[in-house]
Amino acid sequence: MKKIEHIAIILDGNGRWAKSKGLPRTYGHAQGAKNVETICAAVDDLGIPYLTVYAFSTENWNRPKSEVKELMSLLDNYMKNCIRTAKKNNMRVRVIGDLSGLSHLEVQIKELEQISSQNTGLNFQIALNYGGRDEIVRATKKIAQKVVEDGLKPEDITEELFRDSLDTAGIPDPDLLIRTGGDMRISNYLLWQTAYTEFYFTDTAWPAFGKKELLTAIEEYENRDRRYGRIEEDK
Repeated sequence: MKKIEHIAIILDGNGRWAKSKGLPRTYGHAQGAKNVETICAAVDDLGIPYLTVYAFSTENWNRPKSEVKELMSLLDNYMKNCIRTAKKNNMRVRVIGDLSGLSHLEVQIKELEQISSQNTGLNFQIALNYGGRDEIVRATKKIAQKVVEDGLKPEDITEELFRDSLDTAGIPDPDLLIRTGGDMRISNYLLWQTAYTEFYFTDTAWPAFGKKELLTAIEEYENRDRRYGRIEEDK
């Protein structure tokens, strides 16, 4: 089994976790944000170089306005705290998604990415205002622009060119995708990149997901057979 280079996580179940304790959904989101730092440290300790988390999707704008407002405030605070965390832990942070819809966070995002760009520890990607279909459309528009402006020919459009037009250019595809919170779908997350990713679904809500279950997910991954379309005799 190939050693894990990249784990992607869908951070789900924050609101339901809080409601089960008689607390507001916003409390769950706040605790979920704290848990991101815990799992970042755990992944780094395990020597896994890449971690990508699904923090806010393009579909999350459809939630109640009051909850969206709270989430944006939480993300604002998280970005400021993440600058300190990145410095402390030698972590490189990149934000993926349609950042044109996050103008109110533009300064924090640019500062975070610039300050951490030379760090050599964990490569941490935060998916904000992100949707896999939207990413593919935006990548297609980049290539179409090259056709118009640079005379790019159809035969020059390759899988590699498309991959390099995605938000995740230069980042290896996830080996393992973890979804917390009980749902068993990928919800428009990293659609191109997860073609051969192994999935791990758990009922555990994100605020309660700790290093112990992270190790369980990794152990399950290591017991799987990734054939990439081959059969056993081909190995």
